Amino acid sequence: MDKGYQLIEAESGANRVVVFDHTLRTADDAFREQHKIREVVRRAHNDYTEWSGPQRVRDIMGDEAEELLRGRFAIIQVWRPINHPVESHPLAICDAQTVRPESLVVNERHYQDRVGQTYAITYDPEQRWYWFPRMRPDEALIFKVYESLRDGRARWTAHTAFADPPAPPHARPRESIEIRTLAFF
Repeated sequence: MDKGYQLIEAESGANRVVVFDHTLRTADDAFREQHKIREVVRRAHNDYTEWSGPQRVRDIMGDEAEELLRGRFAIIQVWRPINHPVESHPLAICDAQTVRPESLVVNERHYQDRVGQTYAITYDPEQRWYWFPRMRPDEALIFKVYESLRDGRARWTAHTAFADPPAPPHARPRESIEIRTLAFF
């Protein structure tokens, strides 16, 4: 995870980065059940909302949170394949300039110790989606899922796994890792 921290710091210009979570995912149902790994997410979404972004800072940063929330912060993720190149269920991301506010729908998520929110993304023919075919384990996507500034810059990154129609019939199931960070500027 040290590399993720350093990568976010270098690419974002943040002066402090806190890694607070990581998730392994696989599209292989049997392997997922056996190893208690999470499945790929096959719906367009953003991991944080206007409310849940600052709340995550409060959850993670404790006594420092309110002071940190007075400045700019972002939640930035690093996503990459593990073990082999992506052959099935690649990750697609949407150009933030094409996601209209009315396409963001709040979804409440209930966990044992907290309540969170994500945005579901509704269909809009104006959205522009991108993906990177056959990403390798030495490649990574860095994307922002929350931005505190409201100055016209991208604040969210809609993303999803999808069934890739030209994937070979016996493609290896996707295996990936993502880390989530708080970046303070």
